[in-house]
Amino acid sequence: MKKIVLLLFVLVVTLAARANSYTYLTFEMTDGAKVSVSVASDVTLTISGTTLTIGEQMFALSNLSKMYFSTSDETTTTGISEVMKADLDEATEIFDLQGHKVTKDQMRRGVYVIKTKSKTYKLVVK
Repeated sequence: MKKIVLLLFVLVVTLAARANSYTYLTFEMTDGAKVSVSVASDVTLTISGTTLTIGEQMFALSNLSKMYFSTSDETTTTGISEVMKADLDEATEIFDLQGHKVTKDQMRRGVYVIKTKSKTYKLVVK
């Protein structure tokens, strides 16, 4: 356990010295999930027993696969976002996955391609 704590300490000190332009510290879990923590302000990183705490986030050391500094919040880079009703009201064209043009009233469960004046996106209707 002391080796893990010492290794994490050395890693954090080394990365902190090279992290001048990075605004996020990203933690990757053993299951592949990622959590990014903003380090733009003073953030304290502490290790207590088997728990690593940074800001308001707490991680079990046994679940951490790796951590690294990044320039963006990597938990929101999936491209998945919530579509508001206003976005759907701006739709100029709606297509199903077979390429058939449909209206808002014809939309049922499934995936649709929505085209507005400013952008095109996919919408999943559940």
